[in-house]
Amino acid sequence: MELRHLRYFVAVAETRHFGRAAKQLNMAQPPLSQAIRQLEAELGAELFTRTTRQVQLTPAGAAFRDDALRILKSLDDAARRVRRVAEGCHGVLRLGLTGSASYRHLPRLAHIVQRELPGVELEIHSDMLTAAQEKALLQNSIDVGLLRPPTREDGIVHRTVAREPLVLVLPVDHPLAGEPEVSMARLRGERFIMYAAALRSVVNDAVVRSCLAAGFYPQCAHEIGEASIQVALVAAGLGVALAPASVQSIPLEGVVFAAVPDAATVELALAWRADDDSPLLRNLLTALAANDVFISRDDEEVREDHAG
Repeated sequence: MELRHLRYFVAVAETRHFGRAAKQLNMAQPPLSQAIRQLEAELGAELFTRTTRQVQLTPAGAAFRDDALRILKSLDDAARRVRRVAEGCHGVLRLGLTGSASYRHLPRLAHIVQRELPGVELEIHSDMLTAAQEKALLQNSIDVGLLRPPTREDGIVHRTVAREPLVLVLPVDHPLAGEPEVSMARLRGERFIMYAAALRSVVNDAVVRSCLAAGFYPQCAHEIGEASIQVALVAAGLGVALAPASVQSIPLEGVVFAAVPDAATVELALAWRADDDSPLLRNLLTALAANDVFISRDDEEVREDHAG
């Protein structure tokens, strides 16, 4: 059975006339009649009763009409989906996410995708630090990532979406709690809650730089793997932390925040594979740019972290 036979059959079933159906199909009537006979022979059932005055569906024909319409609709829907995928208007976008980015930046990005690309579904891969996102991008496990540059792998490009100062996270009963600003020098001797060294955290690197600039190396009391656990340990009184400012969006009792004017600043960026030329990615970048998500770099082109 060929697809054209289904379309021929539906045309005759809807017009109840071979001549009108042939005209609708832009073909001669004899080939149409022959095709319907071939279809009936293949199915082993008469689909129409024919007289000189009218063409009527048999009970078998009426049943087959419903199935034929369903099949043709499914094929048409599939064709539309293929075209929308090819145009970058439909599909699944796999997004890697560093922990603290989810609190402030994910909602905005998700709202833009829902509004500008309603046929695109976000698949969220959360609590992935930069190194893990780089690996996932290069292995094609995610399509884009919200990570903290710099990246260390070739073949990844990014655009900055935010620059955040490090803020101090303190237990509510800490001696420095309640002070709006705290200098790095005053943190000498504090026990820090930091990311595990094996995770190659960009935030860890910024914390160490900030401490060294103030003349000391941070003493790590506990190692963690995600931002929410870091804040929870601070709330438990197990140490202090320096974290990106977006951490202040975590709704957790038992902690207070303070500005640290001489601490480092970290960036958040959207990253993707340099060789990814998919229409979906192109449409995403266009939508984000149109909604002023990216921080301007004097109109410079998106750069690769490691040239060549």
